[in-house]
Amino acid sequence: MWRPQGLSSRYDRYLAAMHGLIRASVPLMEHAAGRCARLGPGDPVAAPLTAYLRAHIEEERGHDAWLLADIAALGGDAAAVRDRQPSPVVARLAGAQYYWITHHHPVALLGYIAVLEGNAPAPWLADRIAAAGVPAAALRTVRGHAELDGGHTAALFALLDGLPLDPPLLHAVVMSALHTVDGLVELFAHIGRAAQQEHPRERTHTS
Repeated sequence: MWRPQGLSSRYDRYLAAMHGLIRASVPLMEHAAGRCARLGPGDPVAAPLTAYLRAHIEEERGHDAWLLADIAALGGDAAAVRDRQPSPVVARLAGAQYYWITHHHPVALLGYIAVLEGNAPAPWLADRIAAAGVPAAALRTVRGHAELDGGHTAALFALLDGLPLDPPLLHAVVMSALHTVDGLVELFAHIGRAAQQEHPRERTHTS
């Protein structure tokens, strides 16, 4: 994904794909918090999960707007990206969470969040992208998440360590995390294939 050759082309597609994914973050957490409220005090996971979600919603609010601003700074049509139907790959990633929150238990969302937060942009990534010719103004999201997500990951794992997860709930978190890993691999492969089709002379391997 981040090899230097053809990176500027892939980055444009990466921003659009991430907007489709990140725009679902706050609504997913709001849906999970609503499900926790319906589970009520009889569920020992619901109250601490709600407190975490309410705090994290405010931490993540507006990050989809960062992506649109990055797209505009790159010279793209942010409004068109905002209005475009997200790809099936993105829909499968976020859509599975809606299903598990609604039809199983909202704790499953923590597996999804753990993978996304735990694989945040590395501190060096923004500089590598800039070296490919991407303007600094189009790197807010990458730089912001490189700075923020380490603390977010620590808070999430502290929560997981403290939750009274029985084996079925632990399984729900793990299944959600593995599904998210699989989906992200597919999403990045999709971005790479699309960029390769647009620029067929680019090699698809790292020298």
